Parts: sequence; C-alpha cells; structure tokens
Amino acid sequence: MWAYDETPRSGHPLLPGASPAAIRAALLPQDRELFDAAYEEALLQARESLDLTELFRRLERWRRVALLQSNPADYRRVVRRAAEAATGQPVPEDEPVEVTRARAGL
Repeated sequence: MWAYDETPRSGHPLLPGASPAAIRAALLPQDRELFDAAYEEALLQARESLDLTELFRRLERWRRVALLQSNPADYRRVVRRAAEAATGQPVPEDEPVEVTRARAGL
C-alpha cells in the first residue's frame, strides 16, 4: 500500500516507497533500459485502468533489484547461486558478472 507523505524522507534512498528516479539511479547501467520499459508499460496500464497496483508492484520489484545491486558482493553471490541452480554447474570465481547473469537467464 502506498500513501503520500509530505515529511521529507531521511535514510537510505532505497527504503520502501523509493522514487522511480532513486530506483533507476541505483540500478546497474545495463538494467536501466529494462527498468525504463517496465516503468513506461506500468504507467500506460495505470493510465488505462485507473489502478496503480501494478505500477507499485513493478516499482517494488525494481527497488529490490536496485537494493541488491547496491551491494556488489551480495549481488554477485546471488547471481552465482542463480546460475548454479539454473545450470547445475559451478560458476568460476573469476567469471564476469555479466556472463554469469546470462548463464542464469537474468
């Protein structure tokens, strides 16, 4: 659930309710186009349906991705686990994260 609060936010910029701009800024550069497309699609759906639910769901999903990506070591670990689960093969320690993401289908 979302509500507008005029109180200035303090703390981490990716707390629940983070702005789309804060979410986009925290994403890896290669994910920003995907975010833009998902955000635009959700805005169009919201405009047509007059329902913001899906827009907020997508923003929350991307906020979580951005939060995970904000810690490179944790992000790499999660991507490695996903790739290993998807392929059943260990991921070499020195493999670039982009290669591992492709292997995991992320």
